[in-house]
Amino acid sequence: MELQFTGLDWAIFALYGAVLVGSGWYFSRSRSADSRDYFLAHNSMPMWMVAISTLATTQSAATFLGGPDLGYRGDLTYLFTNLGAILAAFIVARHLIPRFYEQRVTTVYELLQSRFGEGAKLKAGAMYLLGRVFASGARLYMAAIAVSMILFNDIDADHVVLAVLLLTAAGLLQTFIGGVRSVIQSDVMQCVVYVSAAIAVVGVLLWQIPADLPAIVSALQNPVDGSGSKLALVDTSWNLQDPFNLWATFTGFVLLNIAAFGLDQDVTQRLLTCKTPRDGARAMLLSVVMVAPVMAVFMGIGLLLYVFYQVPELMGGTSVSSPTGGDITVFMHYVLNEMPAGLRGLVTIGVIAAALSTLNSSLNSMASVLTEDLYRNWLERRGVDKPAHHFVIAGRSAMALIGAALSGMAILCFYWQQISDLPLITFALSVMVFAYSGLLGVFFTVLFTNRGSGLSVTMALIGGFVVTLLLQPWMITMLTGNEEPLTLAFPWQLCLGTAIAFSICCLGKPAEQADVEASEEARA
Repeated sequence: MELQFTGLDWAIFALYGAVLVGSGWYFSRSRSADSRDYFLAHNSMPMWMVAISTLATTQSAATFLGGPDLGYRGDLTYLFTNLGAILAAFIVARHLIPRFYEQRVTTVYELLQSRFGEGAKLKAGAMYLLGRVFASGARLYMAAIAVSMILFNDIDADHVVLAVLLLTAAGLLQTFIGGVRSVIQSDVMQCVVYVSAAIAVVGVLLWQIPADLPAIVSALQNPVDGSGSKLALVDTSWNLQDPFNLWATFTGFVLLNIAAFGLDQDVTQRLLTCKTPRDGARAMLLSVVMVAPVMAVFMGIGLLLYVFYQVPELMGGTSVSSPTGGDITVFMHYVLNEMPAGLRGLVTIGVIAAALSTLNSSLNSMASVLTEDLYRNWLERRGVDKPAHHFVIAGRSAMALIGAALSGMAILCFYWQQISDLPLITFALSVMVFAYSGLLGVFFTVLFTNRGSGLSVTMALIGGFVVTLLLQPWMITMLTGNEEPLTLAFPWQLCLGTAIAFSICCLGKPAEQADVEASEEARA
């Protein structure tokens, strides 16, 4: 099959490239004077803009490609998990955001410093960096796969690497100079681009399917294979291998979103740029409310693709090429084979916009942790005093270093996802569990107990990571030799990992209690 990119597609792609360059310059006109401005915009960002940026940060190429894939393969139960996100948002708004603003933190891990000392902050920041390299690298990989297929019509290793480098360079272009202010402003633009592209695809599919809406709905309610309705929203079955049922929604997904909104600097940094804690909480809640309709659009594409490919009686004899096992997703097959000329360029920029909205956030948030929690602390311990602007330069250097790390992880994920054989969204969500398990256990100890010590924090972070690692199917196979092991879906992995990390962290005695016991033993 030859590449079907037309002149109009290339023109749309080139126009978007020009917009990227222009917006990168425009949003970076304001130079940051210090690190608080570079990483938090001096708490000056409007609530509505932060809400859209938070939405764009939580979405990604995994949403753009994986949402249609979920709709095509299954039903709408993933949408129901947004109830877990709403519940988590209220918990974060009540217990975490006010404390972050009260202590004027630059990164969320500074909250641990007052309780357990600098070591705990450094270790939590390091665990976040490790987890975010995993998660953001996975999202960059997914975007690179799509861009490689669209631009080169294959996923050869050299083309995937080139796509990774192109996306990373574009992300650095928009964030390197202006910091978080330019990230938030560009996120708004990227969100508009990729949502518009998705809506356009829905319109094209409805035009291409020669059937009225009631006939389409009937076909989705009665799939050709005799399975349950593809419009089902709630799954009440008890299945530990199903990540999207009712029980996972109100357990694992609540924990996942508490971690995402309250403990993951990638998202929380957006909320800390608002003027007040109330605005930060409102921005978070508004972003959660917006997720459901946006995700519904992407999953709606998958449902229409199911009709397009699997219900020939509604296609009126129209000849379409069937997806094959070599296709990354059915959506990519449709884009490359069936989408009308001129619209492939629109989908291309939609994929890129979805990728950049997440990549830009990761670059800046990871640079903030590396600079403020690790590098600044390293200088202070050596008694080195640096001017405020030095940390802006350090933040930019950290951003370039992180861009290289994410590129490397994206290439590694090319092989990891093939081994795991998970759908794209499930894969993207599951890699986040590695860091979230330990962080949740530690922060729950801080919020709801007076237990814990610097040592127990370290052991809890390691324990959460190790438990998650041991629960991976490929790890179970390697350890037991069982080629088809009984495995837990990622929400249950998160529940178990968090419970174990919390228990480990609570084993530590507070410094005051340890001192009292030591004094009593000395007197005895």
